[in-house]
Amino acid sequence: MRRISFLLSLWIVPALAGAQVPKSNHVVVVMEENHSYSSVVGNTAMPYFNSLASQNVLFTQYYANTHPSIGNYFMLTTGQIITNNDSFTGTVTQDNIVRHMLTAGKTWKSYAESLPSVGYTGGSTGAYVRRHNPFTYFSDVLNSSVEKLNLVPFTQFAVDMNDNALPNFSFIIPNVNDDAHNGTLTQADNWLKTYIAPLLANPAFQSDGILIIVFDESTDTDTAHGGGHIAALMVGPGVKKAYKSSTLYQHQNILRTAMDALGMASYPGAAATAAGMSDAFTGAPTPTPTPTPTPTPAPNPTTCAAGSVGVTVCSPASGSTVASPVRFTAAAKSNLAITTMRIYLDNVSVYLTHSANLDVSLPVAAGTHKAVVQAWDSSGAVFKTAISITVASTTNGCTAVTNGVTVCSPAGGASLGSPVEVVAAAKSGLGAITAMRIYLDNVSVYLTHSATLDASLPVAAGTHKLVVQAWDSTGAVFKTALSVTVGSTAAACTPTAAGITICSPVGGSTLGSPVLVRAAAKSDLGSITAMRIYADNVSVYATQGSTIDTSLPLDTGSHKLVVQAWDSTGAVYKNARTIAIL
Repeated sequence: MRRISFLLSLWIVPALAGAQVPKSNHVVVVMEENHSYSSVVGNTAMPYFNSLASQNVLFTQYYANTHPSIGNYFMLTTGQIITNNDSFTGTVTQDNIVRHMLTAGKTWKSYAESLPSVGYTGGSTGAYVRRHNPFTYFSDVLNSSVEKLNLVPFTQFAVDMNDNALPNFSFIIPNVNDDAHNGTLTQADNWLKTYIAPLLANPAFQSDGILIIVFDESTDTDTAHGGGHIAALMVGPGVKKAYKSSTLYQHQNILRTAMDALGMASYPGAAATAAGMSDAFTGAPTPTPTPTPTPTPAPNPTTCAAGSVGVTVCSPASGSTVASPVRFTAAAKSNLAITTMRIYLDNVSVYLTHSANLDVSLPVAAGTHKAVVQAWDSSGAVFKTAISITVASTTNGCTAVTNGVTVCSPAGGASLGSPVEVVAAAKSGLGAITAMRIYLDNVSVYLTHSATLDASLPVAAGTHKLVVQAWDSTGAVFKTALSVTVGSTAAACTPTAAGITICSPVGGSTLGSPVLVRAAAKSDLGSITAMRIYADNVSVYATQGSTIDTSLPLDTGSHKLVVQAWDSTGAVYKNARTIAIL
């Protein structure tokens, strides 16, 4: 453990006029430990790292902020050093990247090698050291049973990547044997080659991903700019090739770059005044998109065909006023096979399918929205079409009469059926409302960037805690909680043995949408802590109970449903069904 501390003022890189960091849906930061720039760059013990550096962007004037490790990890995530005590066990209430991602509707995970279990916030154990995992100190995480689920063992990274379920921001922490802290540089390089090479070949990353690999600090004797000269590189489809950046950067610049790439509008700590690392990007003009033809209604209203290369949105029509749930039908065409389509609503991903067409009904809050349907083909080429729609309120309106969140429907303590219509509004005397979320039993199930919401949500039978939360432009948070009871639509589902029992739907069946999914989980090792449903490898429902009873909208065609559960020991169970939707 490093013992030397330095109290230094922060060096801030001035913003580069006119420079831009391109937008990304997948920013990945990988941490390495305790080596100087000269001991890494050009060292034959790290052939993979140096091959990435020579083929992409190497930052030749990158410096850590302090000694020892912990202050650098906090700078990377809060824009402040916070502490130079590697034995720190307190709670960090200062502004941080998680707080901004929650407000912006972005997803995140900390993938820590040798982490004992999902949600673990305890001390160092084995080859895992807590001081390398700054997210475990944040009050935003420690005080939320939902956000704790984003603290996962590194083994989950390959699962999420293969399931096309990587979050918007991934913070990867090898254990102390694989990050060059206790192990050798060769060991660290072999680890990078094993686990990072598949990421670079991943289609989702190839579309707009940004990978940054950086050492936390230099050797103790190197105190230049606080923490010494260290190696840092960047890889991605929009990153320059064989480029060496000589701009002086530090950890707050990575924080700013990641948040700029994710489309954030505000920043914690020193990231607010630091420059994004924009010189690393190509800055090439965006290719002129293939013109999208005006959709011609097909004789069969359930069929949407792409008339030419690109994305055709058949419904809803751009500029139209519709009711919630909104039915989206679209098709994509390329000279190569279409592998994926997504719907973004106000820049938030709300639906994904691994198909060349989609037909799905989604709950959308009242108000005017920008919807983008985007597609990828097997080469990684991206196609998109944007439309504007206005969703009419299905109620007489809901108004926040005082500062805070007003929930107009449902009433607290009400007994009702599924789906549950949630109508709410928010008001702040400090700034404009920027986002609202619905949490069901501490799981985020809906988000809108509006001061009102009107959404119909599938809810399992039983008594539930419903929380509607809002944020304003100053970062202030408002919330209202209530309890509702949803009547059961079927008999209970009981697990017959350790694992997952799926009572509905029946495998191989053909049925209509929405689909009733009923399942239960059991473990002989510990209590079941969480369950999820994946439809075609996309997470579509989550609960912290040991049973599921919910209805899910699915588009026409064949689908693979996977129900997965975790117990308190970190053990994972899953069961799958293949069904067809008429």
